[in-house]
Amino acid sequence: MDYKLTIVVPVYNEEDNLLRVEKELLDYTKIAIKPTKILFVNDGSKDKSQDVIESICERQSNFSYLLFTENRGLSAAIKAGFDHTETELVGYIDSDLQTAPEDFNKLLKHIGEYDLVTGVRADRKDSFVKNMSSKIANGIRRTFTHDGMDDTGCPLKVIKTDYAKRIPMFKGLHRFLPAMILLQNGKIIQIPVQHFPRVAGTAKFGLWNRLLGPLMDCFAYLWMKKKYINYQVLKQSK
Repeated sequence: MDYKLTIVVPVYNEEDNLLRVEKELLDYTKIAIKPTKILFVNDGSKDKSQDVIESICERQSNFSYLLFTENRGLSAAIKAGFDHTETELVGYIDSDLQTAPEDFNKLLKHIGEYDLVTGVRADRKDSFVKNMSSKIANGIRRTFTHDGMDDTGCPLKVIKTDYAKRIPMFKGLHRFLPAMILLQNGKIIQIPVQHFPRVAGTAKFGLWNRLLGPLMDCFAYLWMKKKYINYQVLKQSK
């Protein structure tokens, strides 16, 4: 199979979700507008997630995995997924499946003209505190980055892989993917996608992660923007 899209699925203690993840993503691959494979990145889970992942990958030829030696965080898991992607496009979805894999097709329709297409969660099914903290955090981030994105925390994105691999990585990266594409003079767009309540497992981010953490990361982004090296080769000897 000549795959065109790799969907990266970060996993941390999601054993109760993974069989559902398998079914939903397998169903998606049957309707995907580009041939798709799945890459689990197990971020040092302490439950039985790895056993479930290995069973899935044994029975599904287009599913594979990476296992970290220890928990390194969501940004590290996304980076590892980018680093190990060989297809021309890379996607990202959380293993809690609060977004729908079928909506990748909505994003893929725009990826030709754009270098990153991100979902924006319409009618979010989260708690009031989670919604408000995310809204405040997104406002803070937009003030620093001017990326124009309303919901960079949406765990549904498609990126051209050559852009994804050039993103400079740091903790908290997952909130700044659109801004990182802009640093490369890339084009970005957001598309409304579905959102659902979490049905199993527990959320990995609290109030600190959504407010104070992003604020600190904004200063790291400003430093990186000032120091970022970006070039294009016009001509090369044969």
